[in-house]
Amino acid sequence: MARGKKGRPVNGWLVVDKPAGVGSTTVVNKVKWAFGAQKAGHAGTLDPAATGVLAVALGEATKTVPYVTDALKCYRFRVTLGAATTTDDAEGAVVETRAMRPTDAEIDAALAAFRGEIEQVPPQFSAVKVDGERAYDLAREGEVMDLAARPLWVERLEVIGRPDADHVDLEMVCGKGGYVRSIARDLGRALGCLGHVAWLRREWSGPFKAAEGVSLAEIDRLAKSPEIDALLLPLELGLADLPELPCTPEGAVRLKNGNPGMVLAASVQYGDEAWASYQGRPVAVGIYKAGELHPSRVFNLE
Repeated sequence: MARGKKGRPVNGWLVVDKPAGVGSTTVVNKVKWAFGAQKAGHAGTLDPAATGVLAVALGEATKTVPYVTDALKCYRFRVTLGAATTTDDAEGAVVETRAMRPTDAEIDAALAAFRGEIEQVPPQFSAVKVDGERAYDLAREGEVMDLAARPLWVERLEVIGRPDADHVDLEMVCGKGGYVRSIARDLGRALGCLGHVAWLRREWSGPFKAAEGVSLAEIDRLAKSPEIDALLLPLELGLADLPELPCTPEGAVRLKNGNPGMVLAASVQYGDEAWASYQGRPVAVGIYKAGELHPSRVFNLE
C-alpha cells in the first residue's frame, strides 16, 4: 500500500529576508516545518554570510523554481581591497596582502571587463562538483582545484559607494550562476591590489524583493498557525517571465491529464514557452504550437 505524503498540500512562494549566519537549506527546512508543507525548495542558494532574498517554493510552486533561478538577480556588496582570502570573502583566512589602493577612476575603468557575457571561475569554496564531490569539501581538506570557467551574463555592475580607500561598494545585476565572491576576487586581481567580499545582500531575484521579505522571527511567530498562510505569494509569480495563455474548459482537462490542450493565444509565436491558466489558476507550463499548449509541467492545485 502506497504511503501518503506527510504534511499539507501548501502551494505558493514565501520570500524570506535571510539573515547572516544561517544556510539556505536551514531556512527552507524551517519554512517547510512552519507551514507543515509536503514539499519545499528554493530558487538560488545564498552563502551563510549573505543576506537578502531567498525565495522558497512550497508544493506545486517547486515546479516553477527553474524560471526564477534563470531570472536576473540584483546584489549589493562591499569589496575589501588589499587582501585575498581562502574563501574570497571575510569568512576565510587571509592568504596575501598588498599595500597599493586603486583610485575611483581605476575602479570604474576595471569594471568594464566584468560587464556583458563574461567567463567566471567559481570560488574554491563553492558547491561546484568535482569528480562527484563538492568543491568546498575538497577545499576544506586543503586541496586546490583547477575549476573550469563558466559563462555569466552581467547586465549591470556599478560603484554605489567608496566609504574609504580600503573598500568599495558595488551593485550587480546578473543572470544565473553568478558568484559575487569571484567578482570581488577577480576585480581585486585586475586592479593589482587583491580583494574579497566583506558583505553581500541579494536585493531582488526575478519578481521577488528583499524589501517584501519575511524575517525568520516572523516565521517562528506564526509557525503552525492558520495565519501563516497569509504570507504566501501566488504560485504564478514564479512564471512572471513567461506569457500567460487562458485555456478553454476542454483544454484545461486535457492539460491536467498531461495532453496538449487548446489555449487562446495572442502575441506568442509557435515554439514559445508559456503557461496556461483556467479561471485565473495555473494549469500547466509548456510549448505553444498551433493553438495548443504542449505541457512539460502540470500543476495539481485541487
